[in-house]
Amino acid sequence: MDMLIGGKNISGDDLLEVKNPYNGEVIDTIPIAHRQTAQLAIDEANNAKESLVEMSAFKVSNKLFNVVDKLKEKREEFAELLTLEVGKPINESLVELDRSIETLKLAAEEAKRIYGESVPLDAGLNGKGFFAFTQRLPLGVVAAITPFNYPLNLTIHKIAPAIACKNTVIVKPPTEAPLTVMKFCHLLNEEFPDGVVNVVTGYGSEIGDYLVCSPEIDKISFTGSVTTGLMISQKAGMKKVTLELGGNDPMVVLNDADIDKAVKGVINGAFLNAGQVCMGVKRIIVENGIADEFAEKLVTATEKLVMGNPLDAKTTLGTLISENASRQVEETVNNAVRDGARILTGAKREGAFYAATVIDDVTSEMDMVVRETFGPVAPIIRVKDVEEAIKVANDTEYGLQAGVFTESYSNAMKCAQEIEAGTVFINKQSTFRTDNMPFGGFKNSGVGKEGIKYAVEEMTKTKLIGLNLR
Repeated sequence: MDMLIGGKNISGDDLLEVKNPYNGEVIDTIPIAHRQTAQLAIDEANNAKESLVEMSAFKVSNKLFNVVDKLKEKREEFAELLTLEVGKPINESLVELDRSIETLKLAAEEAKRIYGESVPLDAGLNGKGFFAFTQRLPLGVVAAITPFNYPLNLTIHKIAPAIACKNTVIVKPPTEAPLTVMKFCHLLNEEFPDGVVNVVTGYGSEIGDYLVCSPEIDKISFTGSVTTGLMISQKAGMKKVTLELGGNDPMVVLNDADIDKAVKGVINGAFLNAGQVCMGVKRIIVENGIADEFAEKLVTATEKLVMGNPLDAKTTLGTLISENASRQVEETVNNAVRDGARILTGAKREGAFYAATVIDDVTSEMDMVVRETFGPVAPIIRVKDVEEAIKVANDTEYGLQAGVFTESYSNAMKCAQEIEAGTVFINKQSTFRTDNMPFGGFKNSGVGKEGIKYAVEEMTKTKLIGLNLR
């Protein structure tokens, strides 16, 4: 599949194979672009700024709604491609398409709500007789660097709000799973002037780095690792950045919790997309009084998951993104067992598959829960009371989302107020997200917020205009 730059399909001499992680078959190839190609995309995006700024909000909104309709028509086609390149079950891919359509709708609506406000200058010294108001203006060019796990939805979370507030965009999709994103950008390009949407494929170390360092880029929106995020923050200079850097999300289960509801939360939170979710349930912190019953029920529910061909509608657990990724999960689990953890079910690897795994007697010092484990693993950490549960929940460099299961209002509010995370859900796992809510964490989980309304705020600049009426 070709890149898209300035409305033209651009290929290259060097190609990279995109493989199906389920069977290793080559799905397609993409160009490995170099810096001169990235600069071409930057030039085209800058050249297209005026054409987008001159477009009315009404027209931008309608064009985004047109893309909504086109994506609806191709929902199954996009979902199949998503499953082929990521390895997630087809039903999960269909959900990602539905969320992507919803996110586009939200952006189309928000395009008509780029408001300024009046400012009462007479509230300040010598301000009497002045009238002032603000405008929110586009930044210019937004570079979106996106991950493999939810490639379409997370890309739309970056480029749809950017276009809604009249920024042009350059997308650098993940090399592991670029095809759905590229296909979508070609769809988007049908509605907007050439150069408004550009896609450059290649390695992050070259293309991503060039975009981050370019003075002709006005904002970087990145989802990925802490290591890369820190490098971006150091190299970006004065441009705005939004960094979504993952999490090590806790799920606290207290003695008064509805155990069945909590078990369902783990199944939906730890094993979704084979555990490759930044806001997935990564640490299950359970009070001693119910830990045995909880573990037993969790094992029973986990063993009902069906691992198999991701295109089969009966499959509920697909592959990881690669065999190398599954080997890393295997090594992490083996190290935890060596350090004293106990396997209750799973812990088997075959190619890019890794069986849904429940592991008990995990401690906060184990590498499995110190770092983010990106795989279908449910580690249980036992604690004596709510105070210890909160302490363990906060014992991490991350702070993205958290879930707390309890029937006590006082325990719920105590956890909600004291757990250090951008979002705390009560009686819901951390993987819950609606596409209109503010999304972003504390600590090393990143800076800035996504969610269409909040992303638009991050992608605009404020100008004040004052009139002397004296």
